[in-house]
Amino acid sequence: MGRSAGRIPFAKMSGSGNDFIVIDNRKDLVPRRTMRSFVRAVCRRGLSVGSDGVIFIQRSSRANFRWHYYNADGGEAEMCGNGSRCAARFAFLRKIAPKTLTFETLAGVIHAEVGKAGVTVRLPLPTDLRLHVPLEVDGKQYDAHFFNTGVPHTVLFVDDVEAVDVHRLGRTIRFHPAFAPAGTNANFVEIDGPTRLAIRTYERGVEGETLACGTGSVAAALLAGLLGKARSPVTLKTRGGRPLKVAFSLDGGAVSRVELTGEARLVYEGTLSPEALD
Repeated sequence: MGRSAGRIPFAKMSGSGNDFIVIDNRKDLVPRRTMRSFVRAVCRRGLSVGSDGVIFIQRSSRANFRWHYYNADGGEAEMCGNGSRCAARFAFLRKIAPKTLTFETLAGVIHAEVGKAGVTVRLPLPTDLRLHVPLEVDGKQYDAHFFNTGVPHTVLFVDDVEAVDVHRLGRTIRFHPAFAPAGTNANFVEIDGPTRLAIRTYERGVEGETLACGTGSVAAALLAGLLGKARSPVTLKTRGGRPLKVAFSLDGGAVSRVELTGEARLVYEGTLSPEALD
């Protein structure tokens, strides 16, 4: 893997159960051309560090920093809500950026505020809203809703989120022809009151259920608001047990502001040896 075969400092972080490897890559410790294979190697649980994705912090001429975010399968993603909070706190802890900061992503410039109780990020406005998408899965009809909150998300509102076979149904929706060719993340959401939701997510790129998904939680909260099922701010109970809060404004039926707040936990710091990449 070229220069990436040496010892590389990293941090392991968790955003409400969504875990990431974060690397200060401003000196190109991991060259861009090797990032995909690097990510696939280090994200393997049991054989390497293991994570849902990898965040590379890069230099920026128009913000405090720029990132490259890769899912565990080696695919680069436009955005990651939980990852964005971890990136912001990492940059603050490493004195790369102040408490109030901005950083570049493929989905646009993200504004963040690092606080004592967590990190708040203001996300780009979502696109491609599709309500009441008729979806047939295994001969059964579902009333699905779609929103791109930086990455594509499909949301199904269900009576009992714990009863859903997230891996089977989520994987089928993720690869459903209705969302080809890019595919979609699949979210299953239970309404627990006007400001409380419970959510489970099958993540594209991780190819399984994760303990939390920030952009999925944003999609769920916004769709619940647009459908009159919830009002801002919405607190979401995630599979990992750590709540996420989504605050939003709706102006004439359109989203005009969206913010995501939650923890960004520094789990440990270490150095990757060449064997981690073997």
